[in-house]
Amino acid sequence: MGVKRLFRVWRGDTSGGQLEEFRVEVNEGEVVLDVLHRLQATQTPDLAVRWNCKAGKCGSCSLEINGSPRLSCMTRMSTFEADETVTVSPLRTFPIIRDLVTDVSFNYQKARELPAFAPPKDLAPGEYRMRQVDVERSQEFRKCIECFLCQNTCHVVRDHEENKEAFAGPRLFIRAAELDMHPLDARSDRKPFAQEHQGMGFCNITKCCTEVCPEHIKITDNAIIPMKERVVDNRYDPLVWLGRKIFRRDQLAAGAPADAYVPQHVRAGHRPAPASMEPEVGPDGRMPLTELTFDRAGAASPFGDNLTFPLPPESLTYEQPASPDDQK
Repeated sequence: MGVKRLFRVWRGDTSGGQLEEFRVEVNEGEVVLDVLHRLQATQTPDLAVRWNCKAGKCGSCSLEINGSPRLSCMTRMSTFEADETVTVSPLRTFPIIRDLVTDVSFNYQKARELPAFAPPKDLAPGEYRMRQVDVERSQEFRKCIECFLCQNTCHVVRDHEENKEAFAGPRLFIRAAELDMHPLDARSDRKPFAQEHQGMGFCNITKCCTEVCPEHIKITDNAIIPMKERVVDNRYDPLVWLGRKIFRRDQLAAGAPADAYVPQHVRAGHRPAPASMEPEVGPDGRMPLTELTFDRAGAASPFGDNLTFPLPPESLTYEQPASPDDQK
C-alpha cells in the first residue's frame, strides 16, 4: 500500500496557466513519471505529458522537478523527503504547447543550420580509416540523447529569449566540437562557423549544462572549452604568433593554411602541416634560438610597430628549462 504525496503540477497552454495541487498515491520504487501516469489515470485524464521509452534513453520526458531540469523517468520519489511537496513544471526555456509539453523545435532548427560531416573527396564509403584515439575523443559526445536539459538550463537563452537567433546552445556545441575533431572531416571552417554563426562567444563556461546532463557528458570541459581555444588560436596563441615570425610573408601569402604552423598535437583533426614549413627542432626536441634570429622577414607585429624582427641575439633572454639529463 502506497502513501499519499502532495504534487503541484503546472496546467495550462499558450494563453497561460498555473500550478494545481493533487494528492497522489506513491508506491515504493516509483519515479516521477509513474506518479504522473497515475495522475492521468485517476484524476486528470487530459494531462499532457511527453514520454516514450521510460528508460532514460529517449530524452522525451524532460521536465523541471522542484526547479531542477531532470528526466522524470529517472527521478526516483525516494530522493525527496517524505513530507516534501513535489513541483512539476515544463521546461522553462521553450514555448508551452499544453501542460507539461513544450515546443523544442528550436533545437532541430539549429541542428539543420550546422553543416554536416563532409567526407574526403578522394575516399569512397568503406575506405574511411581512423585511429582508435580519434574515435575515443568524440565517442563521449555521441552518448547525447537529445533531452535538451542542457539547452534548457543554459542561462544564455533561458533568461534571454532574444539570444536564440544567434545562439545554438550546448547540445550543438558538442556536435560542432565532434566534427572539428574528426580527422576525416574535409571542412576547414568549423571554428569560424562556431564563433560567427553558433554564438560560441556567448558561453561563459558556468558548467550548468554539464551538471544537468543525464549521460554525464563533460560538455564544458571536453567540448566547449577546447573548441573555444581552437577558435581563438589563430589570433592569440603564442605558438601561432611565433609561427608568424618564422615564416616569410610570401609563404603565408601563397595560401598556406591558417593553422599550418600550429603543432599537430594542438590542431584539431591531426592534419599534418607541410614538412617544408615546420621549424627545425633539435634531437632534444627543442627549437634552436637561431630560428628567432634567422634573417627572414617577419609578419606584422601584434605588439606594435616599435618592435622589429628578427631580434638581435644579445637581446634574447629566453632560457629553456633544464632537462633531467642536463641536471645530471
